[in-house]
Amino acid sequence: MVHRIIEWSLRNRFIVLVLAAAFFAWGVFAVKNNPIDAIPDLSENQVIVFSEWMGRGPQLIEDQVTYPLVTNLQGLPKIKYVRGTSMFGMSFIYIIFEDNVDIYWARERVLERLSTISRNLPPGVSPQLGPDGTGVGHVLWYTLDAPGMDLGEQRALQDWYIKFALQNVRGVSEIASFGGFQKQYQITLDPNKLLYYKLAVSDVISAVRANNNETGGSKFELSDIGYVIKTSGYLQSIGEIQNIAVKSSNGIAVKVSDIASVQTSGETRLGIFDQNGEGERVGGIVVMRYGENAAEVIENVKAKMQEVAKGFPDGVKFDIVYDRGQLIKQSISSVKGTLIEEIIAVSLIVIIFLFHWRSALSIIIQIPVTIAISFILLNAFGISSNIMSLTGIALAIGVIVDNGIVMSENAYKHLADRYTHWQQEQKNNPQL
Repeated sequence: MVHRIIEWSLRNRFIVLVLAAAFFAWGVFAVKNNPIDAIPDLSENQVIVFSEWMGRGPQLIEDQVTYPLVTNLQGLPKIKYVRGTSMFGMSFIYIIFEDNVDIYWARERVLERLSTISRNLPPGVSPQLGPDGTGVGHVLWYTLDAPGMDLGEQRALQDWYIKFALQNVRGVSEIASFGGFQKQYQITLDPNKLLYYKLAVSDVISAVRANNNETGGSKFELSDIGYVIKTSGYLQSIGEIQNIAVKSSNGIAVKVSDIASVQTSGETRLGIFDQNGEGERVGGIVVMRYGENAAEVIENVKAKMQEVAKGFPDGVKFDIVYDRGQLIKQSISSVKGTLIEEIIAVSLIVIIFLFHWRSALSIIIQIPVTIAISFILLNAFGISSNIMSLTGIALAIGVIVDNGIVMSENAYKHLADRYTHWQQEQKNNPQL
């Protein structure tokens, strides 16, 4: 079989050259479209289910949330195993699928199963899927440099302006906010006053919920004009909460202000984010989707950040604390430099030792053509250009050159033997 291929190639040199040029052009196109990252994605093919039940201990979370979810999610198709983790107020379920399963198909199967499991969970527990990102999807971290702005205002700026803008960037799965205070209204009840007015905590909660609502009425026409009736009852200030009537005692309304104090504060935190020992900061983490080009996503996010910064208050700006783009550029540049050095060194050695320009040229041409074709295979198998894949290509250059040298030497040896045999025949029979 090999001899036939060699014979066919020798008889059809033009076709071989055209095919080599076509593969080389295809390889150059594949190089430009191959995803670039600094490190390979070796994470498992997983879907994360997150459930929140604040105020409950890990053991209760394990018994009431984690265990029912794990047992019911184990029957999914093409699944390897399910892992569960319980902590204070939160439950995490990791569903690991087989490596050849499409991640979005897996997420759909998990959502279908969750729709039937949720009814068996405690009231108020609503499982939700984690972002469609990988374990190495955190490509960019940033903080807000906002002197003179308190942490609550910074977190509000992050959650209600920056986050929504950056999530629209192509390839971004999620913008995870951290740091600062999430603003909320807090009602601090006085147990002695509750006992005096014979009220329970549930009575106060029900009264506040009932008064923080908007309902629709109906529609009526007057003078050929239609009017829509609605009531707007959303709470917008501390004073409105304080004036909510919880019950009536002897014809007098018992308000929230009579049994509690109302204030604005931040949600209870389990940690803080400090930068360089200079104090707390507010920021976000850019999480990249599966299969995206990390370098391209980072550049698009940075371009969007420049647009978003135009709407900041005076003195507020972004401070990028982690940028994988710099690591990608340095890693790829280092490996590319090594590849170029190897190609030049190998070419010189081949020319010097063979000392036959046609043989040397046939070997040298194999290097760029083979490297270009390797990127076609990288794209076919969904492998990005990273330190490991490019280093493997660099190590393979030696094999490519060895193969060319062996083939050239073998061809030269056979041609030399054939030429010697022909000369011997000429001596024995001069008439030939």
